[in-house]
Amino acid sequence: MSAPDTGGDSYTESQVIMSTVKIVTPFVLTYGLFVTFHGADTPGGGFQGGAIIGVVILMLAFAFGIEPTRDWLANSTVIGLIAGGVVAFAGIGVATMLLGGAFLEYRLLPIPDPVRYGMEGIEILGVAAIVSGTVIGLFFVTAAGFTAETTARPERSRVGTSEGDQPRIRGDTDTEGDD
Repeated sequence: MSAPDTGGDSYTESQVIMSTVKIVTPFVLTYGLFVTFHGADTPGGGFQGGAIIGVVILMLAFAFGIEPTRDWLANSTVIGLIAGGVVAFAGIGVATMLLGGAFLEYRLLPIPDPVRYGMEGIEILGVAAIVSGTVIGLFFVTAAGFTAETTARPERSRVGTSEGDQPRIRGDTDTEGDD
């Protein structure tokens, strides 16, 4: 008798975990948003809040399976989070330069209370988006695992490095030359 083939997926459905995640997830997401939005005034900020928001997706993946979560949250969304965060961060910084100041010189922004809202814009639109997208993306990449193709590379080391010698890589199929 052999174990059923799961296709390499070690997911086991648990009603306890699924129910717990269904109950806890809205509170964790709210806490992550709270930490992100209040980062300019209280302890916390975009990095911490973004990490908590990213962990919400990890919780869903552990409870309901990684592949269904990956199907639900497209790669383009994760990449969009990261790219959008970078664009927001750079955009605010460059806007202050175009207004005649230094990078991220918030006081030049043409908005009420520019230092406060400029910094919150960086934390909420920039850092939180980048961190949450990176946490989610790294999790999906790590969860995809390694295949035999990626782990079975030939050993590579340089041999023959004196002047005039062409460096050879051990494991090459071309065996001409001296060893």
